[in-house]
Amino acid sequence: MAYFCSYVMTIEFYKYQGTGNDFIMLDNTSGQHDNLSIEEIQKMCDRKFGIGADGLIRIDQHAQVDFQMTYYNADGTQSFCGNGARCAVAFAGFLGLLKSAQTEFIAIDGKHQAWLCQEEVKLKMADVLPIKVLDAAFELHTGSPHYVILDDNHQSDHVLALGREIRYSPSYKTQGINVNLLSVGQNSIRVATYERGVENETLSCGTGVTAAALVVAQLQKIPQGSLDIQTKGGQLKVQWQQRADGSYTEVYLIGPAISVYKGNYLL
Repeated sequence: MAYFCSYVMTIEFYKYQGTGNDFIMLDNTSGQHDNLSIEEIQKMCDRKFGIGADGLIRIDQHAQVDFQMTYYNADGTQSFCGNGARCAVAFAGFLGLLKSAQTEFIAIDGKHQAWLCQEEVKLKMADVLPIKVLDAAFELHTGSPHYVILDDNHQSDHVLALGREIRYSPSYKTQGINVNLLSVGQNSIRVATYERGVENETLSCGTGVTAAALVVAQLQKIPQGSLDIQTKGGQLKVQWQQRADGSYTEVYLIGPAISVYKGNYLL
């Protein structure tokens, strides 16, 4: 009896995390991962049968800026990711793609600026349209769509149940939405996030923290400033300026982007 082994491809990858939001990083500057399929991305992000991650980021060359970031959620869908973008800047710096500590790169929502200082990255986010006030919550787009509700219960089972309920409600079922539970205390602001595309709670969400900070700014009538936001994976800082029409500009997300390990994956 003859036995045949199917072809096995070895992929070199790096693992990065930003306040517990973890990503598989691929150096695609030579185009070697151009044809990576959605099914392969899903397999690599699987925490039981793959490497395990909230998402996968491919770093590509770009003629006009330092690099291009292509981000995939764990389910293979694409969106902008704030923590992922900060990790992409750190990884691009490791690859030698940055001309200086200040960089420009392309993501799914356009051009971004960022500043790399050792293990901290300051990321300029896209401008944000005025916040939509719902009956008991807020809706806004900070690179990805977010639903923010005031809720002090950040137990994981509650975050998961409420997140799924809202994300799969008739209003959001088709396109999906990220759900953030915001707690504003006397000495701290905390946020817990259910992420679409991961379809679970994550330890941190950069665009979610940005959304939560802007909601606090609106509630407390702070037209310009910065806030420290505590997530389950660590602390992030958000800066902003509010325009007269209620929109936001000069929005920055600041926090750590940490290399975890390098490995080879047999696909």
